[in-house]
Parts: sequence; C-alpha cells; structure tokens
Amino acid sequence: MSEKIVVPVLGESITEATVAKWLKNTGDAVEADEPIVELETDKVNLEVPSPVKGVLTEINSKDGSVVEVGALLGTVSESGSSVSVKKEEIKKEEPSQKEDNVIKLDPSKKEPKIVEEKTKNNNQNKPLVLTDEVKEEETPKPKIVKSEPKTNIESQTLSPAVRKIVVENKIDINSVQGSGKDGRVLKGDLISLMGANPQPSERKVKYGQEERIKMTRLRQTIAKRLKQAQENAALLTTFNEVDMTNIMEMRKENQQDFQSRYGIKLGFMSFFVKACVVALKNFPAVNAEIDGDEIIYKNYYNLSFAVGTEKGLVVPVLRDADELSFAEIEKNIKEISEKARDGKLTIEDLQGGTFTISNGGVYGSMLSTPILNLPQSGVLGMHNIVDRPVVVDGEIKIRPIMYLALSYDHRIIDGKESVSFLKMVKENLEDPRRLFLDI
Repeated sequence: MSEKIVVPVLGESITEATVAKWLKNTGDAVEADEPIVELETDKVNLEVPSPVKGVLTEINSKDGSVVEVGALLGTVSESGSSVSVKKEEIKKEEPSQKEDNVIKLDPSKKEPKIVEEKTKNNNQNKPLVLTDEVKEEETPKPKIVKSEPKTNIESQTLSPAVRKIVVENKIDINSVQGSGKDGRVLKGDLISLMGANPQPSERKVKYGQEERIKMTRLRQTIAKRLKQAQENAALLTTFNEVDMTNIMEMRKENQQDFQSRYGIKLGFMSFFVKACVVALKNFPAVNAEIDGDEIIYKNYYNLSFAVGTEKGLVVPVLRDADELSFAEIEKNIKEISEKARDGKLTIEDLQGGTFTISNGGVYGSMLSTPILNLPQSGVLGMHNIVDRPVVVDGEIKIRPIMYLALSYDHRIIDGKESVSFLKMVKENLEDPRRLFLDI
C-alpha cells in the first residue's frame, strides 16, 4: 500500500512553497513522522514528515520546484523494501615488494675509483683532480640542506635593488628564473617569488569572475517587505543616547543570584523590552497600525525582535511581553532565537507583532536607521555600547553609552510623540528602578 506525500497547509496567506531539499532518496527506508522533505516558504522553512513507515518509492517534485498547497511531493510504500545499499569500506592492500623486484646495491662496488684515487692522492700529498669521467661515475645521494640557502650573487650581474633584496632575504639566486634579457633576474621576479603579488580570492578561484544564485524565498520576502515599507510609509527616524552605567551595575550585582534562581543569565534585552512596554502604554500611537482610513490601536504588547540567521533576517514575536517577568522574557527570547537559528520557527512564531526591537549592536553597529516591519508603526534600533566622554553634574566622565534610534511612520505618529517615547525609554533604562515601580 502506498501513501502520498503532499504539501500541507502552510499558514495564513501562504499558498505555495519551494522544495528546498529532499532529506531522503528514492529507495531509502523511512519511519512514520520522520522528516522526509524540507519546504521553503516566504517566512519559514517547513519539514514535511512521512505519513507511514515504509520506503520512499517516488519523488514527484524535485529540489527547486515550486509547489502549491495539496500538490504531490512523492510516495511512500508500506510494503516496499529498502534498496539502499550500505557502502563497505574497501581496503586497498599495499603491494608487497618481492625480492626479485628490488634492486640491491653492493656496498663494495660503490664509488671504487673515487675512493682509491682519494687514498692514493692523499698518501702522495697531491691535490685531488676530478676528471669528467669521474664526475659521470659519481652518484652522490641527495642531501636535505637545513641551513639557509646560499646566495651566489657574484656570478650574475644584478641591479643594486635586486642585490639588496637577495642579501636581505637570503634568496638563492640560482633558483630564480629570470625574466629579463638573457635570463637576467629582475626585481619583479623576486617580488613574485616572495608572494608579494596579491593572489586571487578563494571565491574567485572557486566560482570564477562572477556567480549568479537565485534568491531564496525568505530573501525575496525580506526585500519585498522592506521596499513596501519605504514606499507605503512616511518614514522618519529620531535619535537619543542612553547611559548604560546603572543597568550594567545592576546586572553585575545580581547576575549570580539571578542565574542560580532562574537558570538563565540576565541580559540587556529584558530591560529594553520592559522599557519599551512602559513607553508603548503611554504613547499608544506607537503600538498602532493603519488599516485603510482607520487607525487600529492595540492594547496588547507583542514585541518582535530581529534575529540574524544563515538564511537571512527573521523577526519572531515575544507575545504578551507586558505580562512577563524579567526571567520569562530572557527564557522566551533565548528559546525563540535558538528556534530561528535552527530553522524551526513556525508561521505562528512570526505573526502578530505590534512593535519591533532590532539589536544591531551585537554586530558592532554604532548607529543606524532601522526600517519598519509592516504593518507596525515603530521600530527601536539598539547599538553597541562604547565608553564615551559625557558631562555628568558639570564634570566630564567616561560612561558606557549606547545610541538609540526610533524609526516611525509619520502618518500616524507625530514628532512630539516619537521624541517623547524615545525619551521615556531612555529614562527607564538609565534608572532601571523605575521599571519595578511602574513609573
């Protein structure tokens, strides 16, 4: 009996997908509910499991195929037998050397003329003269020279620049193939020999002058949505800075107790989530969206946060952030981030966000202007923390400073609201005790 593998329902507004890769080959045995093929949608990658235990007998949609919901991907046979062949390692026997194939040298016959002549000449105190005949009969063994190469520069006419390079770098000039007239060694020959000329990049060597790769569905979606944000929203960005001294001290003082109690480190994100929630409650327009000629004010706080993956940027959602403790925020963010990097996010993980936090600081960004995550009206950009000179109580002091950027839709959020929102975020971060007092 055969069972068909079909494209499942992919989620809201998603009608088709691309076959990213088959995890099994035709003839492979599969278990029930074992992932058998991976589909790529506009938002997430999805693994389709085998409906039954059996053998994959047919693949109808190959890698790269565009398939719609309900389309046939392949077939699994319950009664089939696996045709997968296990590859056995073939040990190659080294050919044994036979006695009749080995050339043996008689030590007694090694360089007889040279030895006798040396002895004779030594006894008579005469200089040793090597004739051409002796040189032909002499077969010295090659020796590995560990010492530095000799630079026979006197035998060649070298320019001063070439001579200097040879002496300073102790180059054996006899090993250099000259490109000048009559084989003369030039400066460029030595530079090339020393590897001073830049070598082609590994990608150029591997892929050639150019490479053309089709964009993944996720990358296409990212590009499309970002372009839509620029075209459909009145984008504007306001900036501020926050002194991270008090947060860093609070983390340092309570990190050990926090980790031992909750099993997770106290990071910066929980502070920023809490600070944003407080500000969103006070400025509801930042937590709203435009739908036609209406404004939808949302009285729940689902904060999206950007996560960089190998396949691109995804923005999963931390739901009901206003109802979560610091520990719950940290745990949820860690779990969702790991799912994103492992490609295990579901459609539900990416839907329903009301405001976005993007932390470019983890990559070293000093300042940026983040783009809206439509249909949201606001996005907060975090950046790296750098010690900077600031004026505190009339004195110049060095403090850990982070630049903040709030991009917003000016159609719904006025300048006063945006600036006041960011100022409130700043105040709650610089004095984190306010977060616990809800002020």
